[in-house]
Amino acid sequence: MNFLVKVLVIVLGVALVLATAVLTAAAKQSSADGPNRVFSGGPLTSGQMYVGDEPDWRFLSDVPTLELQLLTPPESRRIWVAEVQGKMYVWSGYMNSFFGKIWKTWPGQAVADGRAIVRIEGVRYERQLKRIQTGEVLDEIAAVISAKYPSQATRAVIESGDLWIFEAAPREHNAGAGMTVEESVIEMAKEATDAVTEELVVLEGDQS
Repeated sequence: MNFLVKVLVIVLGVALVLATAVLTAAAKQSSADGPNRVFSGGPLTSGQMYVGDEPDWRFLSDVPTLELQLLTPPESRRIWVAEVQGKMYVWSGYMNSFFGKIWKTWPGQAVADGRAIVRIEGVRYERQLKRIQTGEVLDEIAAVISAKYPSQATRAVIESGDLWIFEAAPREHNAGAGMTVEESVIEMAKEATDAVTEELVVLEGDQS
C-alpha cells in the first residue's frame, strides 16, 4: 500500500512539473513576436509591411503555413493556407466538435472583427478575413485543401459549419479606423467646421 502511495505521489509530482512547464512556456510565448510550433504568440511586429498592388498569391502553393494575427485580440497563430482563383484562404476545422467549441476561439473573433495581419516568409500583409459559407467556389477550395494537406475537406463539411473558411481579402481601410477617441473628436469637429464654411461660402455667393 505504501509503495502504491509513493508511486502515486511521484506520478502527481511529475505531472505537476510538466503542467507548470507547459503553462510557463505558453505564457512566455503569448507576448512573443509570433507563434512557435506549439503555442500561440503575440502581435506580429517584425518584417516589412507590404505596400503595393495585390500580390500574385499563386506562390502560396509552395507555402505550408503562415502566421496569422487578428487585431482584436492581438494574438497570432500558425495556420494552413490555400490559394484559389488568385485569392488567399485560411480555415479552421472541427468547429462542431467539443474540442473545437472549447478551444478554437479565433474564428468567432475573426467574424466579429476580421482585421488581420499575416506574415509569410518574413513579409507582413494587412488583410480582412471574410467567412465564406456558400457558393461553388467551396468545391474548388475543398479540393485544393485536400490535395495540399491531410484533410478530408468537402463542400458539405464546410456548409455544415464543421470547417470554417475565410478569404484573407485586402484590408478595408476606414477613415476612422485606428483613431483614438480624441483623434476622432478632432476629425469630426474639423468636418463640421468645413461643412459650415462651405455653406457660408455658398450663401455669400448667392445674390439672387
